[in-house]
Amino acid sequence: MLGIIVEKAMGMVIKRLHRCSKAFLIILGFLFTLFIGIARYLTGPEWSVSLFYLFPIFMVTWFAGREAGILISIISTLSWLAADLLMIHSFSSSLVPYLNEAFRLITFLVITFILSGLKDALENQKNLAMTDPLTGIANRRAFLELASIEINRARRFKRPFSLMYMDIDDFKIINDSFGHAIGDILLRKVAETIKNNTRAIDITARLGGDEFAILLPETGVGSSYAVACKLRTELSALAQENGWPATFSIGVITFNRIPSNIDEATKKVDLLMYSGKQAGKNAIKREVIN
Repeated sequence: MLGIIVEKAMGMVIKRLHRCSKAFLIILGFLFTLFIGIARYLTGPEWSVSLFYLFPIFMVTWFAGREAGILISIISTLSWLAADLLMIHSFSSSLVPYLNEAFRLITFLVITFILSGLKDALENQKNLAMTDPLTGIANRRAFLELASIEINRARRFKRPFSLMYMDIDDFKIINDSFGHAIGDILLRKVAETIKNNTRAIDITARLGGDEFAILLPETGVGSSYAVACKLRTELSALAQENGWPATFSIGVITFNRIPSNIDEATKKVDLLMYSGKQAGKNAIKREVIN
């Protein structure tokens, strides 16, 4: 029970730190460093508190970045040096405290660089896991996660959203006739066209194969249909310019009544899109759910 409480508390603290600005985190790290320096001065040289300096260094480096971590490392070293000079009135050599702090600073900086490198590696791994390697847009996993968050937000604020599925008609024929390299180029061009015609807040993804999805937050039936028409027009022009026998089937649903989860929404729009393909392809099918 205690472990669960501690885990939840740590999770809340980490979420709050992620939301803090870099300036706030640097100030917080500075205050921690100042407190540790004062504590060292009050407890005297017999007590070693150097390990406690790692807390603000870890915190600031992880949540505010490498440069901020370097700054806190320098401040931590100066704090230690100031406490030494105030507590210890004589050294075997006047250079001793400065040499000690130089080595301490090197240690702090090594820790800072290792920690920031670890975070960068984790971020890269996360991005790779959430990105479609061919097109550079989100993959299915990322789309489902981000769309779930957006649906929960839409439910909370009682705002509509639109969900669009698009499929490249006869994509297999293009692969067979022109080769997979051309098929890959087509997929990248489709992703690029989608990105160029959607907003930063829209969630775009390649679901796999020749299927793409777009979630349009706070977008009604008229605006979502306009986006679908523009996409099909530009993509059709792209295919014609390159001599690709590609057309595009699109299904778009505007949800004024928010679905219970993302699976419910995707099933509905998937069925709608495929109804258009079965009716002759190269069509936009739309629906409103109230």
